[in-house]
Amino acid sequence: MFKGLVEEIDSYFRRDPALRSRLEVVFCYPGFHAILVHRGAHALWRRGWRLPARMLAHLGRFLTGIEIHPGARIGRRLFIDHGMGIVIGETAEVADDVTLYHGVTLGGTSWQQGKRHPTLQSGVVVGAGAKVLGPVTIHAGAKVGSNAVVLKDVPAGVAVVGIPARVVPTREEARKSAAFAAYGTPTPDIPDPINNALNGLLERVSALGARVVALEEELARRPAANGHDLEADGDMDAERAEAGAKAPPTCC
Repeated sequence: MFKGLVEEIDSYFRRDPALRSRLEVVFCYPGFHAILVHRGAHALWRRGWRLPARMLAHLGRFLTGIEIHPGARIGRRLFIDHGMGIVIGETAEVADDVTLYHGVTLGGTSWQQGKRHPTLQSGVVVGAGAKVLGPVTIHAGAKVGSNAVVLKDVPAGVAVVGIPARVVPTREEARKSAAFAAYGTPTPDIPDPINNALNGLLERVSALGARVVALEEELARRPAANGHDLEADGDMDAERAEAGAKAPPTCC
């Protein structure tokens, strides 16, 4: 048990440059405290002591601001950075070496019994404020960008961003790299698909505006080219209508 705790603490050094000592983890990291409480609550849950398990989990939520259902299955070396506002549902499964930032929700989309929460495989990084909803699987090494909403499975080793989350194309060397990405953000040279879509719409609107101006200019030139005067034609139509109104009715 002691070796397991040391392993958990040492994993924080690889993912938090602000860390200075093991004692700092023990006394100052709510994510570490939340995991310790969850280990105890989960042990009670597996033994069928459901109410004591829920009470212990509720105490952990009160102390850390991190809500982990005692039924959730959490692997080794989970790194919860900051942690406030994290919610992990009952049937969620989190594998080894996963990183979660504050505001993350691993939630369900159904009130039915059974598997209804996400599965995070090893090495997954979920950025701040992201929502992973339903019985989806985030495969090994994938990264979920901050504030993304994931509603379907994410392939291994890719980055997803946006609402709903979409896979961001990455360079092959970045895809193969095992380097840590803070907050689940992709490398800076990766385009934002939502930004690209908006830029495409703006370009289309600009092109349509230019076309409308060209058509207006063409219509303005057309009467002079055909030898017609639109205003004169309009006056003649008005005179004909007035004469028709003054003419006496004809008899059959």
